[in-house]
Amino acid sequence: MRAVILSEYGGSDVLRVAEVPTPQPGDGQIRIRVAAAALNPADALIRSGALASRVPAQEHYVPGLDVAGTVDALGAGVRGFAVGDAVIGLSDWPETRAGTHAEYVVLPATAVAAAPRHASPAQAATLPLNGLTAWQALDLLAAADGATVAVTGAAGAVGGYLVELAAARGLRVVAVAGSQDRELVSELGATLFVPRSADPAAAIRTTVPGGVTGLIDAAALGGSVIGAVEDGGTFVSVLGAGPAPERGIRVSQVRVHSDAVQLAQLATLADAGRVTLRVDRTMPFTEAAAAHDALASRGRRGRIVLVPPSS
Repeated sequence: MRAVILSEYGGSDVLRVAEVPTPQPGDGQIRIRVAAAALNPADALIRSGALASRVPAQEHYVPGLDVAGTVDALGAGVRGFAVGDAVIGLSDWPETRAGTHAEYVVLPATAVAAAPRHASPAQAATLPLNGLTAWQALDLLAAADGATVAVTGAAGAVGGYLVELAAARGLRVVAVAGSQDRELVSELGATLFVPRSADPAAAIRTTVPGGVTGLIDAAALGGSVIGAVEDGGTFVSVLGAGPAPERGIRVSQVRVHSDAVQLAQLATLADAGRVTLRVDRTMPFTEAAAAHDALASRGRRGRIVLVPPSS
C-alpha cells in the first residue's frame, strides 16, 4: 500500500509517499480502507521528533490519528462490524504507531465506530481526535447543568466542538475568540462572547463578574486566564499541563484517547446537526508536505484533510 512516511525527523520536507506492507488485522482489530484522514497539530509533533522519546526506533513511521473509511477486513473476535461498513476511528499514536495517512490502517475495534450517515468521508475524518478531545475535556470539567463555563480558542477546530458539546450538556458558554468570530461562536451555541485580548481573565470577569465555574483552555493561554475561574472552580488544559493551581482551583490536562462508545455518540450528534464538521480543504497524500506547511498557518476554522491519491 502507499503511505505518507518519515524516516527522519525535521521539517515538512522529510515527508514522502512510499510503498509499505499492508497491515493485517489481529485479534480484536479492524482493517480500514482509508477514504480520508485529517491532519492535526499532533502530526506536526510526530514529524518534528517532539515525541521521539516515546517511540521505539524503527525504519520509518506513518503519521496520522483520524480516519474515515470502510471496513476492509476483520480480525478474530470482532463483532458489530461487517466488511464495507462506513466507519471512523482514532489511532492512539504514539502507543499504536498505526498512522492513518495511508491507504489502509489497522485499529482496535474499541477505537472504531460507525461514521456519521450524513457526512462525507472528509467531513467525518475531522471528528475523532478533536471531538473526543472536547468530549473528554468536558468530562474532566464535570460542570453541573446550567453552570457558566468559558472556552478559549472557541472558534478553532477543538474549540468549536467544545462550544457545541458544552451547550448540548446544558452549560452556559462564554466563548473567547477573535472579534471576527463572534457570529460563528454564537451560531455554535455560545451564550456570551469575549473578544481575545491581552488580559483574558479580566475580560471574562467583566462579562461574568463572579468568575466562571470552569474553563477549558484550548488556546494555551495558561496563567493569563486562570484568574477568570471562581475560587474552587476547575481549569482544564487542552495543550500542555496548564498553570499552577491557585485559590483551590483544580487544574487538569485532557489526554485524549480512543473510545468507540463516545465516538458513536459524537457521530449521532453530528447526524442530528448538533456537532458541526468543518473542513478547511482536502489535499492528496502526495501533497503531504504542502499540507503540513499549510497547517502551520494560523486562523484555520476547519481541518485540512488528506485523501489517498486515487480518491
